[in-house]
Amino acid sequence: METSLSRNQERSGGINLRIFNLLICFFILNSVCLAEDTEYFDWKGLKLSASKNYTEALQYFDKAINQNGNYTDAWIHKGDTQRAMKDYNASLLSYDQALKVDKNETAAWSGIVEAYSLLKKYDEAYAAAAKVTELDPKNKANWLKEGNLLQLQGSYDKAVPKYDGALALDPQYKDALYRKGISLLALGNATSAIELFDQVVKIDPKYKNAFNAKGLALETKGLDSEAQEAYNMSLEIDPKWSQPMINKEHSLLALGKMDEAMKIFVVI
Repeated sequence: METSLSRNQERSGGINLRIFNLLICFFILNSVCLAEDTEYFDWKGLKLSASKNYTEALQYFDKAINQNGNYTDAWIHKGDTQRAMKDYNASLLSYDQALKVDKNETAAWSGIVEAYSLLKKYDEAYAAAAKVTELDPKNKANWLKEGNLLQLQGSYDKAVPKYDGALALDPQYKDALYRKGISLLALGNATSAIELFDQVVKIDPKYKNAFNAKGLALETKGLDSEAQEAYNMSLEIDPKWSQPMINKEHSLLALGKMDEAMKIFVVI
């Protein structure tokens, strides 16, 4: 009798243990499935956003977020999509949610930079850009972005060290050389600016902006004929670009060449 009871207890215990193990397996599998669903919703949203189906994309990002509110990728991708829809304030809120999960999420900070820039709130954009550089100081583009935002605020003197930071990482970084030249020109140092523009076109002979800027710098030094050559180089690269045409016209007027200037005037 005791033996039969003992066997029944063993069988009962064994069944309970198997049920417990099955529940554990179910819990683990369910957690894995949930994770896969979250990633799938985010991936699906990205695909839709890439095809500019923004409204439906947001629905998928929200599904991912509702399943896992700490999934930063979904918050960031939602912010990117809202920014593409020109709903900049909403995108800022999404990026902020990502930062509540991870305050060092560079993609969220970068999104904030872009959103504030599009809102023309350059001071706020610069503050976010500085954070991106702090988190990723080995990325030359981050230094360039900081400098550009300072230029937009007219802080040319403060922009120069930022471009120097980019150039310390890559001395041949043509965009940083060009932008530094623009700052130096604005600060009245045309000679150094011209040297930088020359470096740019040596690296990239098709960099039309550098030729145009060099023309402006040469004009400030009273070298109108040389400025004409620089504008012509810019126009050889892009004959339809109106800015060097306008600059060339002004330069011709300064040289007293009214007829040539008027020929440009009627074309612009």
